[in-house]
Amino acid sequence: MSRTEITRKQYRRDGQRYSSDLTDEEWALVLPHLPAPERRGRPRKVSLREVLNAILYLVESGCQWRMLPKDFPPMTTVQGYFYRWRDSGVWASINQYLVMAAREAMGRDAQPTAGVIDSQSVKTTESGGPRGFDAGKKIKGRKRHIVSDANGLLLWAVIREANIQDRDGASDVLLSMAGRYPWMRHVFADGGYAGDKLVHALAGKGRWTIRIIKRPEDAKGFVLLPRRWVVERTIAWLNRNRRLAKDVEATIESALAILMIASIEIIKRRLVRMKIA
Repeated sequence: MSRTEITRKQYRRDGQRYSSDLTDEEWALVLPHLPAPERRGRPRKVSLREVLNAILYLVESGCQWRMLPKDFPPMTTVQGYFYRWRDSGVWASINQYLVMAAREAMGRDAQPTAGVIDSQSVKTTESGGPRGFDAGKKIKGRKRHIVSDANGLLLWAVIREANIQDRDGASDVLLSMAGRYPWMRHVFADGGYAGDKLVHALAGKGRWTIRIIKRPEDAKGFVLLPRRWVVERTIAWLNRNRRLAKDVEATIESALAILMIASIEIIKRRLVRMKIA
C-alpha cells in the first residue's frame, strides 16, 4: 500500500469527479450488500451510489457534514443513511464480506485463524461523548483497539475511553468478534498485553492462544518486530483518512462506523486491483 514511484500509478484515479468516488468495479462489490428499498412508503429517489460517494468523501477528506459539496445529495439525506446503516450493522457486514473476498483472492481461507492486535490513542474534540486520559501516551480522548489478519486487513475493532488499558480492551474486541470470525484462535500482541489478566478474561470463552512479541532489550532505534508490524501498518493505512486524525464523533458507535468505512475504502480498492492484475 506504500506510495512509491513504481506503485504510484496503481493508485491514480484519473477521470473521477473526486478521488474518493466509487468506480464501477468498486460499486459492483458493495451494491449487493446494501439494504433493499422498503416496500412501503414513498419510492426511493436518491442514488445510493451518490450517498456512498458522499460518505467516502467525508471520511477521506475529513470535512464536516455541512461542508459536503453541493453535487452530492442533501447533507441530511446522507447523514440519515449513515446513521441508519450504522445502527443496522451494514458497515461491519460489508467490511467482513470484503475481508473474506480479499483473503480468497490471495489464496487464503476466507475465515482467518490468526490475528494481530494493537491499540491507538487519539484525541477527541469538543463534540463530547465518552473520553478518558491515556497516561502513557499523554492523550485525552479515546483508544481504538483493533485486530487485523496476517495480511493487515482490519477484522474488527472496539473503541473505548483512552484510560482503558490494552489488556481490558483486548478481551472486549476479541470476544465481540468471535461471532463473525469463529475460527480465530491465535493472537499476536506486544508487551502491553502480557500477564495473566487477558488470559483470565478469555478463560472458558474459547480456545485462545496469545503470543507476546517483545522488543529486544538491547535494541536501539527502530526494530522491525515479526507480526507486530502488520497491525501497525494497518493503523497507518487507516490514518490516511483525515476523518480519523482525531475522533470528532459524538458517539462511540459513529466513531466505529467511520473506522469500518475507512477499512472498506482500503479493501475494495485492493480487491479491484487484484482482479485487474
